[in-house]
Amino acid sequence: MDAVELLIQQHRMLEQGMQKLEDAASDAERSKLLAEVGDHLTVHIASEEQVFYPAVRAARTEDVLLESLEEHLSLKRLLADLLALAPDAQTFEPKFKVLKEQTEHHHEEEEEHLFPKVCKLLDAKARAALGEEMQALQGQLRREGAPREAVAEQTDEAAPLR
Repeated sequence: MDAVELLIQQHRMLEQGMQKLEDAASDAERSKLLAEVGDHLTVHIASEEQVFYPAVRAARTEDVLLESLEEHLSLKRLLADLLALAPDAQTFEPKFKVLKEQTEHHHEEEEEHLFPKVCKLLDAKARAALGEEMQALQGQLRREGAPREAVAEQTDEAAPLR
C-alpha cells in the first residue's frame, strides 16, 4: 500500500477512535478505548519516525519533519499522562481533549504540507515499498504486545531526524 495513503487512512482511524473515546459512556469503556487508541497512535508514530521520515528526508521536507517530531513528542507526553490516569480523574477528559486536538492538528499539517512534497519526491513504486516497510514494523510492534506501554520512556526529547 502507498505509504501516504496508509498514513492518511491511519489518521482517519485514529480520529474515529478518539471520537469514540470522547463519546464513551463509562470509565471501563474509556479505559478499553484509550488502550486501543494508545496502541494505534504509538505504532503510527513509530513507523513515521523509524521508516517514513528518514525515507523522505530532503531539503524540501526537513523543516516539516522537525516540526512533526516535536509534535510527536507532545503527543507521546499527553498519551503517557493519560495512560497513568484513571478515566474518572478530574484531568482525564481535558487532557484527552488536548491530545485529540493536537493529533488532528498534526494530521492536518502532514496532509497539507508534508505529503504533497513526498508525492513529488517519491514515485508510486517507492511509496508502495515504503508503505510495506511501515506495515511490517507496525505488525511487529503489535505482535510484541501493548505498544502504548513504551511511550512513557519516549517523553524526554523528540526522536532524532535520521
